Order: sequence, then structure tokens, then C-alpha cells
Amino acid sequence: HAAITDEPTSTIIHSALRAYPLGAAGQLPKNESLMLMIQRQRTTETVGADGRLPEKLRKNIKTNLSILKQNKHWFTDGTFKACPDDYYQLFILHAMMIDPIIPLVYGLLIGKSAEDYNLFFEKVLKQDNFQPESNMTDFETGTIQSVKDLLSTILHKGCLFHFSQAVWRQVQRKGLTTKYNEDE
Repeated sequence: HAAITDEPTSTIIHSALRAYPLGAAGQLPKNESLMLMIQRQRTTETVGADGRLPEKLRKNIKTNLSILKQNKHWFTDGTFKACPDDYYQLFILHAMMIDPIIPLVYGLLIGKSAEDYNLFFEKVLKQDNFQPESNMTDFETGTIQSVKDLLSTILHKGCLFHFSQAVWRQVQRKGLTTKYNEDE
């Protein structure tokens, strides 16, 4: 059932549990494991027979770009752990939807130079006439340079979380961890 429906994973689990004998419910795997089993069944086609993205993905991309255009404040970040082996990082452009910041545009980058980020931003910017007012980034020099190069008129902000991480790495690198922990 999971492979042929668009129902949320949690809905499938709840429906199945309602039909499952209560006495045997304790023998089931944890909900997290059930969710992973369902998600594994949902293999999505990444490229159609015509070499194009499936229609569902194309609609999602258009929707996400539309949301991005409506938002004046962007947030960018990369992750190195959740990235295919052939790439250096998964780079994500987020925007705020009333309260939560949501990921909207994903890019697989082969490095972390300004040129790598420029390619990402150029592809995004050519999709529409975006007019962001600010962009918050981590402290990767390539990202900072790319924002200065391609989005020179907007306010660029550094992320406090990433700044704190960088400061802590410097404390560790300089052998000041013990002094830091002992000092009030």
C-alpha cells in the first residue's frame, strides 16, 4: 500500500495499527522503524523515460521557487554528511514561512569554492526575478564571496550558531578547552 499512495507515512502506520490485534502490538518494531520500512517502499523515479524530472517533482520545484520569490530573507547552509559520494556537499536555500524556516532549493556541489556556490546561485537566480533583501549564511569563505559576487545589493548576515561553532573550534585548536571549562 505504501508504494502506491501519497498518504503521509504516519497515516499509513495509524491505519495499519487500527487493524492490528492489540495483544500483538508489543511485538511490532518501534514507530521510527516502521516509518523507515514504509519510506523504503516508496522509491521515486528521479528521471523519467524522456530524461526529464517526473511531473510531481517539477510541480514541487515551481512551488518552491514561487515561495522563495515571495520571501525577502533567505538562509543558506550546506551539509556534508547527507550527500551522495560523488559530491562534496548538499547545499540548501531556505526561506521563512511565517514561523518555521523551510528548505526550498537543493543543490549538489562538487566543492566549496566561490565558483561552486556561484554555479548554484546562478542556476537559481536565472529561474525568476528574485529580489531578496538579506541572506544568512555560515562562515564558509566560498559562500560569503559568492553572495558578495551575485547578490551584492542585499544584506549579508552570518549565522550565530555557525559563528559559535567556529569560536569553539578555535578554543579547542588553541588548547584552551580546560581553561574555558574551568573559567566562570
